[in-house]
Amino acid sequence: MKRYFDFEQHGTSYKQESMAGVTTFLAMAYILFVNPDVLSEAGMNADAVFVATGLSAAIGCLIMGLWAKYPIALAPGMGLNAFFTFSVVIVMDIPWQVALFGVMISGIIFFFLTITKIRETIINAIPTQLKLAAGAGIGLFIAFIGLQNAGIVISNPATIVGMGHLTDPLTLLSVFGVLVSALFMIRGFKGGIFYGMVATAVAGVVVGLIDPPQKVVSAIPSLEPTFMQAITYPLNNPEVLTTQLLIVVFTFLFVDFFDTAGTLIAVANQAGLLKDGKLPRANKALSSDSIATITGSLLGTSTTTSYVESSAGVAVGGRTGFTSVVVAALFLISMFFSPLLGVFTSEVTAPALIIVGVLMAGSLSSILWQKLEYAIPAFVTVITMPLTYSIANGIALGFVLYPLMKVFKGEYRQVHPIMYVLFFVFIAYFIWLVE
Repeated sequence: MKRYFDFEQHGTSYKQESMAGVTTFLAMAYILFVNPDVLSEAGMNADAVFVATGLSAAIGCLIMGLWAKYPIALAPGMGLNAFFTFSVVIVMDIPWQVALFGVMISGIIFFFLTITKIRETIINAIPTQLKLAAGAGIGLFIAFIGLQNAGIVISNPATIVGMGHLTDPLTLLSVFGVLVSALFMIRGFKGGIFYGMVATAVAGVVVGLIDPPQKVVSAIPSLEPTFMQAITYPLNNPEVLTTQLLIVVFTFLFVDFFDTAGTLIAVANQAGLLKDGKLPRANKALSSDSIATITGSLLGTSTTTSYVESSAGVAVGGRTGFTSVVVAALFLISMFFSPLLGVFTSEVTAPALIIVGVLMAGSLSSILWQKLEYAIPAFVTVITMPLTYSIANGIALGFVLYPLMKVFKGEYRQVHPIMYVLFFVFIAYFIWLVE
């Protein structure tokens, strides 16, 4: 095992790698409870999603660890699960089974683009400013959902949205969760978000706002409610495969495409694994992501992607794929703790959404706001996502405005031909697909 993972070359050990794996797991364990909470809003069975989340994470981590040999963990991604539920299922009125089909197709396309190396061409075609704006916009969208779930933001007929009742006990519980999570994060706890959720759940039980679990450990719930629905439902109901799915697949693909590449580079750079600025075995790492996405869709969860929380494990010494193998083992063990799902209510998971939104919004600082040809499409991308309750709309408007801004400035030659193609694709999207 030491020889397989090149422990000596990387100056690491079983103890160091194991500690890194535990640290990474704690930093991202919140997804086990947040993902079922988000996807249940789409009508999916929370217990089945809990198992699908743990299994897809374990499978993705094993592939990344054993094949690509990187200390990078995978799990269903934040932002993509929100897009799945609130944009695709609720706004577009697409059945969750068909949304899973869209996830599966995006994973297959991602795998094809990776092995054919078309990925590099597309990444280079889309300007960095739009990638940064997409990430920040998704962060604001996630935070907005968290604020709603917490009752901090509520609907208001006069102003569309308004301030919630901050004296409501459940809202106060969420506010407590935000504060305690922020405390853990600021004090440098690697699993700060997870610890914040646990503290909030415990507080809710203690003050009587949340019913205590009848037990902590149980048999793993059944996957039957979601298993293979991505294939069987569309086959039995072919009429649900509409043109709207094209934009769904593209958005799943787009967000995972750049989120994965950015995470891989950032974590590998932190671990000192880049060579001449390039990532060795990049195709294996990206293929791990796409295979995990395909597998996750068949099990019953939204897109599985690389987690930037992997940097927590790297910070304590993770340098090889053995770190990811440890994370996989911990995800498998965690599936025996499904009774705790009832404790992690939407008020408990809301702080996690808000804090993750804060972290994702950090990319706003890298946008060139002084250059309006970038600032205008970036701002519209960011602000449209939460205000229209759609990640797809934000991306679409950004891709329409960017070529126009560059043409207005007389820099049309600096726009890649692919961006002009996407310009017309999204014009068609707004004409025929957006109601």
